[in-house]
Amino acid sequence: MVTSLSAWTELALTHGLRLLGILLLAVILVRVLKAFTQRLVQLASGESRVAAMREQQTRTLAGILYSAGTALIIIVAVLSALTEFGFNVTPIAAAAGLASLAFGLAAQHLVRDIINGFVIVFEDQYIVGDSVRIGEHSGRVEHMTLRRTVLRDAQGALVTIPNGEIRQVSNLNRDWSQLFVDVALANEEVVSRALAVLEAVSGEMRSDDTWRAALVDGPRVLGVESLSLAGVTLRLQLRTAPTRQHEVARELRRRIRARFEQERIGVTSVERVALAGHE
Repeated sequence: MVTSLSAWTELALTHGLRLLGILLLAVILVRVLKAFTQRLVQLASGESRVAAMREQQTRTLAGILYSAGTALIIIVAVLSALTEFGFNVTPIAAAAGLASLAFGLAAQHLVRDIINGFVIVFEDQYIVGDSVRIGEHSGRVEHMTLRRTVLRDAQGALVTIPNGEIRQVSNLNRDWSQLFVDVALANEEVVSRALAVLEAVSGEMRSDDTWRAALVDGPRVLGVESLSLAGVTLRLQLRTAPTRQHEVARELRRRIRARFEQERIGVTSVERVALAGHE
C-alpha cells in the first residue's frame, strides 16, 4: 500500500508537474499570440481610406497568424503530453504528415482558394466596400474571406466567387474613375462654335462648388472624335472621384443639351461611350 502510494506520488510530482507545465505554457503562448495579433490591428487602425485598407489587410493577416499559431501550439503541446504517458510520437507524427498530404490532395481546390485569397489580401487588390469587376461579374464587395469573395451586383443579387477562380480584377474605387462623353453634332452646324460652347459648359461645371468635389480632372474637351455622313462627333473626357462618374456625366449631358438649345445648335445625340477605372 505504501509502495503504491509512493509510486503515485512520484508520478504526480514528475509527469503531473510536467503535464501541468506543458498546459500552462500552451495557454500563455496562445494568450501572448492573441495579444500580439490584436496589437497589430490596433496599430494599423485609422480613419482615412488608406488606414482602413491597411486595417482590413492587417486584420485578415492577423487572423491567419493567430489561427495557424494556435493550431501549431496545440499540436506541439499534445505531442509533448503524449511522451509523458510513454507513447512514441514518431509514428503519430508520420501518420499526421501522411494524413495532411492526403487531405491536401483531396482538397486542392480549397487550398488553391485559400492561397489565392491570401494573395488578394496581402497585395491589397480590394477590400470590403470596393466596387470591382471580376470576370463577367461587377458589383460591390459585401464580404470576403480567404476562400471566397461575395459581390452585390446591380440587380441586387449576391454573387459568390471562389478566390481560386479570380484571375483578373478591376477595382473601380481606386483614386479615380474615367468616362468619355460624345456629342454628335448635326452636319450643318459650325464645329468651332460648338467646341467653344462645350468649353464654356465645361468651365462652368469645373467652377461649380456643387460638383467640384466630385471632379478629379475635367470636364475636358478633347475635340473632333470622328466624321460621318450623319454629322461630326465631339468628345469630352471626365475623371471623377471613385464611382461618381455616372452622376457627373448625367449632369454634364443635361448642361450641354440646355446650352445647345439656348444657342440653337443642333445635335443628333449626347451619349456615354466608354468607362474605365484605374488604380
